[in-house]
Amino acid sequence: MSGYQETRPRNHAYVRNAIAPIGTDQGEELLIGRGMDEIIAKLPEPYYRTEYGAAYLGDALELIRHVPDSRINLIMTSPPFALTTKKPYGNTKATQYVDWFKPFAREFWRVLTDDGSLVIHIGGSWDKGRPTRSLYHFELLFELCRPEQEDFKFYLAQDFYWFNPAKLPAPAEWVTIRRVRAKDAVDPIWWLSKSPFPKANNRRVLTPYSKAMKKLLENGYNSGLRPSGHNISSTFQQDHGGAIPPNLLAISNTESNSDYLRSCRTAKLLAHPARYPVELPEFFIKFLTDEDDWVLDPFAGSNTTGQAAENNLRKWIAFEKDSPYLLGSMFRFRHPTLCTESD
Repeated sequence: MSGYQETRPRNHAYVRNAIAPIGTDQGEELLIGRGMDEIIAKLPEPYYRTEYGAAYLGDALELIRHVPDSRINLIMTSPPFALTTKKPYGNTKATQYVDWFKPFAREFWRVLTDDGSLVIHIGGSWDKGRPTRSLYHFELLFELCRPEQEDFKFYLAQDFYWFNPAKLPAPAEWVTIRRVRAKDAVDPIWWLSKSPFPKANNRRVLTPYSKAMKKLLENGYNSGLRPSGHNISSTFQQDHGGAIPPNLLAISNTESNSDYLRSCRTAKLLAHPARYPVELPEFFIKFLTDEDDWVLDPFAGSNTTGQAAENNLRKWIAFEKDSPYLLGSMFRFRHPTLCTESD
């Protein structure tokens, strides 16, 4: 048995009363039926499988070395942030973060296709003991995109920002007690690519037109030069089925009674404390991949990325080092297959 599977629990009886059905006898035909054996066969035995994906228990840096070169279309992930408060799932200090991340970056570069993308949701952090911001996430961005980089060299395709209106006021010392800072409710998301022209199609992530835009499409408007200098042509009035989204994604993270959380409570499993909403990875999966493309999340947590990929008919791989979180993540899928223990 491989070293990073040793902590897999042998007795799973305590999940029998959970809401989500868990199979144990579907075998490998699901993955093979989706043409997934090409990559899955290179990896150790999964912790569990679904129709489109497989989740693995272990260290991401060890596991990703089994993935063949240039096979992953999208790496969508949220690595542990460099927070001043230690978290149960582990996090690195801001001063050490870039050096910690670089070995992962080399592997990410290796496994991505030439038109593939790396999307990193990376929340900011505060300097300990004072109301000033750490620059660690910008330092990481600069390191990954340095022109003189030898082992890997990513391009910044675009910077995105996730605005969570429901985020609690924090840090409390500076926001709610001393009242010297505003609520920190926006997280950066770096969309990086292996080439300047990664696969992407914003037609797949259009948003509904506003009432004002619908009125313009219906009644028409005056084309020509605007005071801003923009020249609005007659083609502007075409109905393209929706509006092009901005790079500010306003998505409330208000999950409190989902199937995943209810099932974790029923099974007496600890839900992962740092979960982004499924709409977040779903946006980038739709935007940057096609059906049957490969999506990888090396820091899977509760495997929200895998759920979004499965919902959109993308093949996926998830790595997670904590077995309770990985076991609970099975509740995100309709018919996951818990793999048998191999000695």
